[in-house]
Amino acid sequence: MPAPAANSAISSEPAALIRPFMPELDTLRGIAVLGVLLLHAFFWQYAGYSFGSLAKAFLRATQPGGYGVNLFFVLSGFLITGILLDSKSRDHYYRRFYTRRALRILPAYYGLLILLLLLRSSSAAFVGLSFVYLANMTDFFGIACDYGPLWSLAVEEHFYILWPAVVRRLTLRCLAWVSASLVILIPALRATSFAMGHKAGLDWYTWFAADGLAAGSLLAILLRSAVTRKQVWTLCGALLGSSVIAGIVGAPFGIATRNRLLGAGLQWTTIHIFCAGILLLFLLAGTSSARRYVNLPVLRFFGYLSYGLYLYHMLAFRMYDRICRNYFPQLIPSNGHFKLVLLRFVLAGGGALAIAYLSRRFFEERFLRMKDSLLPQPAKPIVVPSTTVDTQVA
Repeated sequence: MPAPAANSAISSEPAALIRPFMPELDTLRGIAVLGVLLLHAFFWQYAGYSFGSLAKAFLRATQPGGYGVNLFFVLSGFLITGILLDSKSRDHYYRRFYTRRALRILPAYYGLLILLLLLRSSSAAFVGLSFVYLANMTDFFGIACDYGPLWSLAVEEHFYILWPAVVRRLTLRCLAWVSASLVILIPALRATSFAMGHKAGLDWYTWFAADGLAAGSLLAILLRSAVTRKQVWTLCGALLGSSVIAGIVGAPFGIATRNRLLGAGLQWTTIHIFCAGILLLFLLAGTSSARRYVNLPVLRFFGYLSYGLYLYHMLAFRMYDRICRNYFPQLIPSNGHFKLVLLRFVLAGGGALAIAYLSRRFFEERFLRMKDSLLPQPAKPIVVPSTTVDTQVA
């Protein structure tokens, strides 16, 4: 990953918020994937176990890690919409986008599906639906969702399939209206469905979960308009403040749970608003003298591996549990043995990290290097070579 310019830390003029390379977003990716990893390693698996008070407090602290998925949604909406807007006038708009997305996402994705089959960790029916990006709609086919992380990837794939045509056909103003409408209408749709007794899929069907992507898209549009840095700071504060206030005021009325009407409709909205504020905060800090606080090497490393780590971490935990059941039953975590939970996290989580690194370094990057060779090359300029920067940062 390229480093910031040597004199950027002492520049008196803040950098533009939208840049070809935004390293602070790797930090955000790292935070998001670590949240999901900690949730699945601790609270999701062991919340009902009997441990000491300190261990229970730690388990509860990992519960919000699932909101890393919401942060990924906002980030994806922001980055993908930005890529599409910045390439809207270029030749081979659709071919360029879909080729790059396929090379970035599909090799590791289908590699995981093959592993799920070979290791008998998911049913063939579920893998078949996941093959065509329907992992979040298995209920319609009477099939269990055998591998939870794939539901959010299905939502994003649907976004990748549909959104390029929307961006291509609409003006910037109309696109902003569409994005804002989705941010408002999807929570209303969730609440209406809940009120009518249709409560399934409120947190994972695409039409119930796409408002996070729309919120990110709206930010991408806004930052490409005539907005000042001061206005962005104001918006950032408004988003963070309103989401925190909504969470506090709405807590007695059920906003913290999707088992009540208010939470069914607005819990995710509140989280997405908060994530949008965090995204703006990181962009603002990343283009100021405070950039060192949001360009953290360790978190950026996890951000670099975030896709593979998100894909493989659950499989690593499953394989650890299977090996322990068959060969080392004394290592299976049980009531009163929180140290075994920590051991599981270190070994299985470390294994997932190693797999994600090897996958990115020696498998995924082979396909990433093919991006330009598979796309039509522009004709050689007659006078001066073009210096246009490729703005793909996702």
